[in-house]
Amino acid sequence: MPIRIVLAEDQYLVREGLRRLLETRDALEVAAVCGDLDSLLEAVDAERPDVVVTDIRMPPGSTDEGIQAATRLRETNPEVGVVVLSQYATPSYVLALLEGGSERRAYLLKERVTDLEQLVGAIEAVADGGSVLDPKVVEALVAENARAEDSPLNELTPRERNVLREMAEGKNNAAIAEALVLTERSVEKVIHSIFLKLGLTWEPAVHKRVKAVVLYLAESG
Repeated sequence: MPIRIVLAEDQYLVREGLRRLLETRDALEVAAVCGDLDSLLEAVDAERPDVVVTDIRMPPGSTDEGIQAATRLRETNPEVGVVVLSQYATPSYVLALLEGGSERRAYLLKERVTDLEQLVGAIEAVADGGSVLDPKVVEALVAENARAEDSPLNELTPRERNVLREMAEGKNNAAIAEALVLTERSVEKVIHSIFLKLGLTWEPAVHKRVKAVVLYLAESG
């Protein structure tokens, strides 16, 4: 069965471009397209999608409607994954998205849309209960908080920093090992060391690890 998607974007050309891109994949089915928050929520009720792909800003307010939709769906349709597309690598938006839990949530910069593999990967991840954060958002959080002299981030080794970034992007141990050319056992040891240095509780679930790391980075800034 293909992953059923409701797509929300207020700009017609962008919306149609996204729809056509997604429809090139047999594993995806665009069930509905919308241009504002109200029609998005109505489409979810009518179509029962697996995933919502939504712009962060849409009518009626053009502020953070994508985040609002994700928050509301957490209560009304918790089984639906949400991929938020944004032009802004803003920590406050990411934290708002993850406030009710990081499972089935992804935050990608709009520039990633040109890389269909990344977008499809995020859709598949949230459909499967996982979470994904844009690498640029993670990089900005790490860089900002490492500037403080007393930050525990300064105690991390280069390898630990690399693993931290991969982990915060929502990758499991196997994916981190492949990306950094390490064994899974080595990755597990490095993650234990990272959590110990940052004073975080060990979490085996990927989406919980993502939220723990992002919350740490946000609060330590």
